[in-house]
Amino acid sequence: MKIMMNAALDELTDEQRQRVQAVSEENQIVVARTREEQLVQAPDVDIIFGSFNRFLFDAAKQLKWVQTESAGIDTILFDEFVASDTILFDEFVASAIVLTSAKGTVGTHLADHSWALLLGLLRGIGRAVRERTWENRMSIRSETWELEGKTLGIIGLGGTGVEVARRAAGFGMEVIAIDPEEVPRPEFVREVWKPDRFYDLLEQSDAVSVCCPLTGQTRDLFDREAFRRMRPHSLLVNVTRGPIIDTEALLEALNQGLIRGAGLDVTPEEPLHADSPLWDHPHAIITPHASGGSPIRLDRSIDLFCENLRRFTRWPAAPERHRQTKGLLRKRWIPFEGRRPLLGAS
Repeated sequence: MKIMMNAALDELTDEQRQRVQAVSEENQIVVARTREEQLVQAPDVDIIFGSFNRFLFDAAKQLKWVQTESAGIDTILFDEFVASDTILFDEFVASAIVLTSAKGTVGTHLADHSWALLLGLLRGIGRAVRERTWENRMSIRSETWELEGKTLGIIGLGGTGVEVARRAAGFGMEVIAIDPEEVPRPEFVREVWKPDRFYDLLEQSDAVSVCCPLTGQTRDLFDREAFRRMRPHSLLVNVTRGPIIDTEALLEALNQGLIRGAGLDVTPEEPLHADSPLWDHPHAIITPHASGGSPIRLDRSIDLFCENLRRFTRWPAAPERHRQTKGLLRKRWIPFEGRRPLLGAS
């Protein structure tokens, strides 16, 4: 099979490329660094590891599998690609382009960033850096509260949500979460509810961490009504996708004191406009979609890809694929007996 690698090319090492090649000497691996190189290589490519878009979809006529380097896949679910994912059941034979993501490999550093934003808000670090004065110390002190014994609400208990919750336990917090899937409840999470208890979670939480993907059901999830349900001292942090939060509703909530503060690594429009009032808001901290940064992220992705490549080689018709079901990404299984599913497929 021919594999095209276009993931983080400025960081890709010869050793990492050799690890992929070691899965099977029969595979042909090409590294395409530019759009032009990708277009030249794409027509007979079987597998793409890295970034994916409409022009690659149109050019890669033999494409069987895409492994993205990101956990979120909302940006590549254009209509033609989604429509191509047709599954034909005939003695358990499937025909489709398989899509797997880096889900499960980015949770650690996204969780670290989420906590950096939360602590920066809680302890007034954002204000101190922005205001550059000693006169605000009593004001900052009056707005802080301690984490121990407080409740953290998590929206989406996937890889990032679990890691955020794990860190919350270290601060002595109670953790509640919502998730549309039947996810296992870690011992450090008190309860896991379905999304129909979203408002219950907001009403009980002192801080809320957004850890879910962007779907039809999570877009503008935090609207005016959601902010009215939150506690006046509560903090909101988002490190996944900007459009999950309605910016106008957020600004109203901050200005009216419906919530105490917001830490955003993602915004509905990126880059955030220079004249956005969020940059200078005394109760907001903005970072430029930096939470995905980690010196070992690509290495983790290579490990995931190599394991999936072994499985895909044994099972070219993959057992799981992304599907759009009621606006949420879910797994769809093709039950090949004795085969192992691809990882990062949900």
